[in-house]
Amino acid sequence: MKPLCFFIVSKLIFCSCNTELKQEADAHTNIIGKENLVLSRSNYKDQLYGFWLGQNIANWTGLVTEMDKIGAIGEIKTGAFYTWADWGQADQANIWDVGKPSDLSPTIDFVFRDTSEIWGADDDTDIEYMYQHLMLINQTSVLTAEQIREGWLNHIRAEEENYLWVSNQKAFDLMQQGGLPPFTGDPENNEHYEMIDAQLTTEIFGLFAPGRPDIAMRLATLPIQTTARAEAEEISRFYVYMHALASLKKGLAIKDRLNWMADEARTTLSDSLYPAKMYDYTKGLYQSGISWEAARDSIYIRYQLNEQDGYDITSKHLYCNGCFAAGINYAASLVSLFYGEGDLKNTIKIGTLAGWDSDNPTATWGGLIGFMLGKEGVEKAFGRTFSDRFNIHRTRQNFPNDGLDTFTNMAEKGLLVCDRVIQDEIGGIVDLEEDSWTIPIH
Repeated sequence: MKPLCFFIVSKLIFCSCNTELKQEADAHTNIIGKENLVLSRSNYKDQLYGFWLGQNIANWTGLVTEMDKIGAIGEIKTGAFYTWADWGQADQANIWDVGKPSDLSPTIDFVFRDTSEIWGADDDTDIEYMYQHLMLINQTSVLTAEQIREGWLNHIRAEEENYLWVSNQKAFDLMQQGGLPPFTGDPENNEHYEMIDAQLTTEIFGLFAPGRPDIAMRLATLPIQTTARAEAEEISRFYVYMHALASLKKGLAIKDRLNWMADEARTTLSDSLYPAKMYDYTKGLYQSGISWEAARDSIYIRYQLNEQDGYDITSKHLYCNGCFAAGINYAASLVSLFYGEGDLKNTIKIGTLAGWDSDNPTATWGGLIGFMLGKEGVEKAFGRTFSDRFNIHRTRQNFPNDGLDTFTNMAEKGLLVCDRVIQDEIGGIVDLEEDSWTIPIH
């Protein structure tokens, strides 16, 4: 397979090797089956812009309530969790800053950056940004253990504040000692393997393989196993799978597409483990017609109080009762997914109010729905425009241009990664003259 051509001017730009690409297309004629997914590259670029914009809006909004409400072990009392009535009201303190509301907003509300401001990176966006960068500079679709370790050590600060927690921090410590993935996520080496970390860092791999979750899983396996195993790994794969399906079923309403995507991703979960049972239980609550607050409270009782379906975090007596755990935050994310019903603003609101590590589920669904809507769709949802500038050096280091980037450029880089994946991993056609991808799907 001929590699895609890259060169650097001020950024990596795809070389329009039209003759070679046409030859590749001819070579693939016998590979591609009868069912093909044809996508516009320029439209996909707009969707990738929507991914970064939606993810940042949701991430920073969710940070307002991060760890405000984690559920004390005992009977649910008034004020134990937020409800719809709390939207727009005063933010309450989180578990770290007793008596002190969020610095981001005095009230529970959306956090925006207007066109004169710059979005800052956070742990929900920065390692995904890093993985995209590593795939480009290494000219590869599948990162090796050595490339991942080198990237982490180069772009993550060793000293605090380095914006790493639990499993990510442990994996980083092991890398500094010479460890390589997947060693860094093995339960024998990383006691935090059950935490939420891998979800934050790998969803983007689904977007690099549009319509082909099987390929997305291959791209994401080692990055996921860098920090996760067992149920936490399954949950991370669930999100990657959904993102890979986001280019299909475009004739359906977003609500129906999301439900289909989620049900398809559910088929990848082991029926005997708690992620599948959490999915079935949460969807059943939604279908029963009860409010999202009642569903969230029921999840708290079932999983944190009663430890059903094999979810035994409470018995482990972890800090904040495992408020960073993959499981409880996965269940909370499903509440915002189902009850948000494809509405970007409502999905972010519910995720922000649901509790626990609230910026993580919001960032996940904000990015996915933002991708499905595209740039203009996100702007239309909020009735305004936003900054497209992004500072990766808020949390990471050693990137070009002192860490300043734009969503436009980030989306362009994502296209280049997709070009390589579609040609080299999927065996599809990249046609620059026609501005299209032809992707064989199963």
